[in-house]
This record gives sequence, C-alpha cells and structure tokens, in this order.
Amino acid sequence: MTQYRDTQRAQFEIFKSLDRNTPINMLNLVQFFQHAEYPADHSLAAKGLTGAQAYAHYGTASGPVLRRVGGEIIWRGGFEVSLIGADDERWDTMFIAYYPTAGAFLAMVTDPEYKSAVVHRQAAVMNSRLIRTAPLPSSDIFA
Repeated sequence: MTQYRDTQRAQFEIFKSLDRNTPINMLNLVQFFQHAEYPADHSLAAKGLTGAQAYAHYGTASGPVLRRVGGEIIWRGGFEVSLIGADDERWDTMFIAYYPTAGAFLAMVTDPEYKSAVVHRQAAVMNSRLIRTAPLPSSDIFA
C-alpha cells in the first residue's frame, strides 16, 4: 500500500480553488507509527511515546483551534475489518471533522497555534487519508 502523510501541493491547490464558503466534512483515516518519530531536538523525543500517544498530544493541542474556527468531530469509529479494500489497509483511528466553511479549515491549518501542534501529528502518523466531502442530508437509502 502506498503511504501518505501530508497533503501534496497540487492537491492543496485544488482544495483552495473550490468554494470556500460552503460547509465541508473531512474524512480522516489514520495509521500510527508504532513508536512516535519526533525530531531529535523535540522535548518529547526521548519519552518513548507511541504513535497513538503522540496523536493524542496533537488532538489536545489542536482541539482549541478546531473549536475556535467552528469545527467539531461529528463521527468517530474504531476499525474492525474491511469488507472491500486492501487487506493491509487498517486504520488506527477514523473520524469526520465538520467545518462550517472550507475557509474555516484553511484558517485552522494556517493558525500559529495549530502549526505548532502539527509536530505531534508528524511524529504520530505513518499513513493517512484526508478526504474533503460535501455534507448531504441523511437518508435510509444508499443513493
């Protein structure tokens, strides 16, 4: 399986070209490193944290910024088994973050407080997917 940790410039440019004044849901699929990979000079580098523990630091540090821009986690799930998909695609955490506008997401990722929290995400994440979706009404059918 190909691994992805960060947004590529071309993907981010497409994101920025889309409507910024519409609500979005961001589907997050994340696999952690077994052992967090902090830069050697980081204060947590010698603590021996797991990827999950480093990601918890990321959540704690970035949560206030998420709330400040009006975002919230609207769904979280724990991986059990893939019925369709690659056998080696297992996710340690999965969630959907809601943002009142795409502009709010951009405000979050450019916020200095958020930028300082990203070191924990970088140390934690071995592989991830981040997928922008348009909220649709709930339904009792699959279409």
